[in-house]
Amino acid sequence: MNDANPAAVEAPPLREDAVWEAVGAEWEQLGGSFRRHGFSFEWHDFESSAEVDWARSFHAGSVEICLNLSGEGHVMARGERMEVRARTAGFYVCGQGPIDARRRPLERHRFVTVELAPDFLRRHLNGYRPWLHSSVLALVDSDRAKSEIGASLPLTARQQDLLASLRSPPVMLEARVLWYQAKALELVVELLFRPGEERELFCARAKRLAHSRVEKVVSILRERIAEPPSLEELGRLVACSPFYLSRTFSGEMGMTIPQYLRQLRLERAAELLRSGNFNVTEAAMEVGYSSLSHFSQAFHEHFGCCPGLYPTSTVPQKTARRARG
Repeated sequence: MNDANPAAVEAPPLREDAVWEAVGAEWEQLGGSFRRHGFSFEWHDFESSAEVDWARSFHAGSVEICLNLSGEGHVMARGERMEVRARTAGFYVCGQGPIDARRRPLERHRFVTVELAPDFLRRHLNGYRPWLHSSVLALVDSDRAKSEIGASLPLTARQQDLLASLRSPPVMLEARVLWYQAKALELVVELLFRPGEERELFCARAKRLAHSRVEKVVSILRERIAEPPSLEELGRLVACSPFYLSRTFSGEMGMTIPQYLRQLRLERAAELLRSGNFNVTEAAMEVGYSSLSHFSQAFHEHFGCCPGLYPTSTVPQKTARRARG
């Protein structure tokens, strides 16, 4: 006879494939297993007409690293907010207390998450406690750590190369769990360790200033998408030289200002076409293209089809792929 209290029975484990299937996303467990190995690499690819509650896929009591290729959103906890931008890497602690994470609608979201269980972190990081970010240290120390937001930085060239290899590991099948574990530890060292105190203060100030300038440029470009200011004028508006602004923007966003403006225009044009209230010529002019042929060529390069067919040729959302282990 089993006298266990039914209320004390553990809740069933989180099934992320079901969470992402409901969104209509392509989801794939690339390597590892959160419950079996203490780490899991997962690929996501989707576009949704509505805002996506991304936090529903988080494992309670974990640290999650996000390597974000495209699509924007945010993660919030305890009054702190981390913007998730294209070509950035960031982390957050999914502990006690609410954590809010949203992905914007009408954008192509492609990213890899690396989910790390507390036991995995304790096993590998216990000897490195003085150098850990405080939020990660709290989880290593206690099962009652609170949800917190970590740092977000532009993807390095090495991390972008790693992203390209994660879906096709260059090792034999029998060695893949070990290979993924090594990559998880590489990312832990790069993202979950804090820099020295003096460097941290300097980097924090520089990062805040750079982020503020880039945010202002993004806001200006969104407001003046059809007639954007020149690089020189942008520099004057954010109080720095055009050369430094260009370098700062590329470092923060992972693309140049002209590349970002082009992406912004094309995504806005696609939104107008989907609304059904604009034809191709009207959409092109609305976002600042004076040449219909240039607009059509750029649109085809970005979306893979000509703008006239776009509203009827968007690919149906993909269904989630089940985890392999």
